[in-house]
Amino acid sequence: MPAHKTVQDYIRTIVDFPHEGILFRDVTTLFADPRGFRMAIDQMLHPWAGQPIDKVAGLEARGFILGGAIAHQLSVGFVPIRKKGKLPGAVISEDYQLEYGAAVVEIHDDAIAAGERVLLVDDLLATGGTAAAGIRLIERLGGEIRGCAFIVDLPDLGGHERLTGMGMDVHTLCAFAGA
Repeated sequence: MPAHKTVQDYIRTIVDFPHEGILFRDVTTLFADPRGFRMAIDQMLHPWAGQPIDKVAGLEARGFILGGAIAHQLSVGFVPIRKKGKLPGAVISEDYQLEYGAAVVEIHDDAIAAGERVLLVDDLLATGGTAAAGIRLIERLGGEIRGCAFIVDLPDLGGHERLTGMGMDVHTLCAFAGA
């Protein structure tokens, strides 16, 4: 192990989870280490240093951990984007496609005001389906996406290209080949 660890050094790979043939990139080992977690939060914030951000939106579930820490650092509000049926009160919904089937994410209909500048965060960027749905929700409320930040990119699955194709500024801390 190198003397100077990178964020990627803190992430463990679990073979055949949740299905055979999958290499699961587990960021809980990164979250559990105070130096690794601080490094990840600082690096996720860095591209937007000095830019005005009004809210941080986090995608369920690990995006909540990251988003809360980033919102705290920026002294701004945090907005959860959750799976269908998890938020109380009035929500708007967005359907999106999964590899096998479909899913729905929701946001409170008053979570973001028109013109608010939003940073979208999550732990991992794979196909980009969940992030794209989150972006559409924020934009439907009139929010302006300032950028998207992820710890892990799985470039072979095309999510980065999908989001940049939507006009997003996408920042990731590390990448792993394959699915």
